[in-house]
Amino acid sequence: MPPLLSLGVFGLLLPAALMLAEDPPLDCVPRKSVPYHSNNALLFREESVFNYSTMLLREDLDLLLVGAREKVFALDLRNVSKNITSIPWKVSQKQVADCGKKGKDEQTECKNYIRILHKMKDGKMYVCGTNAFDPACRYMSYADRNLTLTDTDEDGKGKCPFDPFQRYASIMIEDDLYSATSMNFLGSEPVLMRSSSSSIRTEIKSSWLYDPNFVSMAWMPESQKSEDEDDDKVYLFFSETAVEFDCFSKVAVSRVARVCKGDLGGQRTLQKKWTSFLKARLDCPVPGSLLPYIIQDSYRWCDSSLPPAHWKECIFYAVFTAQPHTSKISAVCTYRMLDIHKVFSEGKYKTPAIVETSFIKWVVYTGEVPRPRPGACINKEALTMKINRTLDLPDKTLQFIRDKPLMDQAIEPIGGRPVLIRSGATFTQIIVTQVQASDGEKYKVMFIGTDQGTLLKALDRKDGEMFIIEEVQLFNSPQPVKILKFSSETGQIYAGSDVSVVQVAPANCERSSTCVDCVLARDPYCGWDSEESKCVSLSSSQRAIIQDMTGNPSLCPQVHVEPTKLSFRPGEKFELNCSSPSNLAKISWTRDNLPYPQDRVFTPSFSANNEGLYRCLSVEKSKSGDYKTTVAYYLVSVDSRDLRTIDTVDPQARTAGSTNAGLIVVIVLLAVFILLLLTWRFWKRYLPCKWGKEPQRNQETLMRNGNG
Repeated sequence: MPPLLSLGVFGLLLPAALMLAEDPPLDCVPRKSVPYHSNNALLFREESVFNYSTMLLREDLDLLLVGAREKVFALDLRNVSKNITSIPWKVSQKQVADCGKKGKDEQTECKNYIRILHKMKDGKMYVCGTNAFDPACRYMSYADRNLTLTDTDEDGKGKCPFDPFQRYASIMIEDDLYSATSMNFLGSEPVLMRSSSSSIRTEIKSSWLYDPNFVSMAWMPESQKSEDEDDDKVYLFFSETAVEFDCFSKVAVSRVARVCKGDLGGQRTLQKKWTSFLKARLDCPVPGSLLPYIIQDSYRWCDSSLPPAHWKECIFYAVFTAQPHTSKISAVCTYRMLDIHKVFSEGKYKTPAIVETSFIKWVVYTGEVPRPRPGACINKEALTMKINRTLDLPDKTLQFIRDKPLMDQAIEPIGGRPVLIRSGATFTQIIVTQVQASDGEKYKVMFIGTDQGTLLKALDRKDGEMFIIEEVQLFNSPQPVKILKFSSETGQIYAGSDVSVVQVAPANCERSSTCVDCVLARDPYCGWDSEESKCVSLSSSQRAIIQDMTGNPSLCPQVHVEPTKLSFRPGEKFELNCSSPSNLAKISWTRDNLPYPQDRVFTPSFSANNEGLYRCLSVEKSKSGDYKTTVAYYLVSVDSRDLRTIDTVDPQARTAGSTNAGLIVVIVLLAVFILLLLTWRFWKRYLPCKWGKEPQRNQETLMRNGNG
């Protein structure tokens, strides 16, 4: 397509995309919203220390290692509010000054932000920091409740980012560090690199990596049970500017790339460069949007049950957000490892073609594909051709992969659509757990961090229903969740932000106070214990509990509700309150068992006409039907005896009325007192107290006045 025509098409599609993206047909509302003061979380922070965004679970040491700005903390894995020990790693004043001379902010950018934190085979840890825009790495050990850092710095270029605010990814495999970051100070040389005795990296070419934002990395043991003697792979998730779209403006797309663990580079072509680097577009088609969504994080989930599942059955969960400045809609898409594997091992390639002088268009490659297959690991096919390592690969294969690393086919999500969509929130992180419910089925639960510091708990249902169990506010003030970790040892979730670390349990069943509320929550972690009459964790109860993953509370025992008796004096403010048990419930009222069309019961002046039996009903939908429960029940009558009132369940409903009645009583008493005082003064002045002497005194007074 010519550039001008493509510009016109893009100009037509962009407004439509923006308009449609504002109102998606699918949107999921959390059933419950849990404020910060009710999150039951454990918190850690230290004054003047920021950016708690790097974590390493050391379950063997019962520690959570946290990398922050200029410090590494060793926190108690079971209670992160307990700081076992810590160690500083600061930069010198000279490094700060040199960094400032290069145009960076000395107070923020010219610090040492810990970005790499991995365990090694000998139990030590490998730590890297931005080091005032001069990345460096050290070894760290833990013994006798103390952390120790080596004094000698290793060069961290290509391992750790220069810029503390730049996206990056890393993973440690058998003491080899795989990292995706920038090689230079300006951030203009992005690389995927393996640091080992045989270091290797990507080409500095826009066809390989074009203004990327690295997200995460994962290792897949594809050599296990491999019929074609394949190699293990390392997968990189990122976004970058698309080269294949015919658009005048730059459009970002989501990608997944892979490399082979045993790759040694080429002999002449691609020396010390990946010979197995391939990448493909990762699609997450949000209904109503025409522009691709951008990946923000991914999580590899593999069934850990025994016997362990085949690696092809693993699933990647990924969170996506809309293109910048378009809409605030986020989504979760899931991908089968088998589908990703097929695209790379069997799919077609894209190739650049010159169209209309200097315009380059990426099209499907239809020519002959060299053997061994470009981008493939050393497998049975290569071994049959007497190629035992990548150094033996022919130049024809290497030249092909150097020019054409992009696959033609996009990787589609399971079901062809997201499993979850949410408007008004920006997803940042995701982890996934699996729990067995009382029905014997295993359910996957997604925990999703947002840029507002909340944690969404969502059920990944097999029937395709999107359901968010709750949204928990993790931090006192809104701030992005920068990292999420889950410990299978403690069963706890750990979240990091710029100002603190938080530990929360995956379930707080006590938030449901009734059986109906507990069952409608559809939380596989929780069920109703009839003997104790409370919502409990399945793992903590040995008795049979009530739980239904379709949300059917008809299994709950019938509860007889007696009305709360209220009496009001005429003229009092009359108000009955009713709180909705969930964000998904609709509230309605009845009066004397007849529909009451108001959403609340209120009148500024009570009268006998307001007497009756008021019931507040909650109606909530689930997969098994609509369920109606009584939330509040009042018997209202006129109190004509005195000013005493009967205790109520919600005293706030009568606060205003009681205050008005008290004021009236005070005014009446004051008026009576004044009237009595005036009456007493009047009688004292004009009525005689001694009847025999008062007339004589008056006569003597008149005679004296007359003589005068």
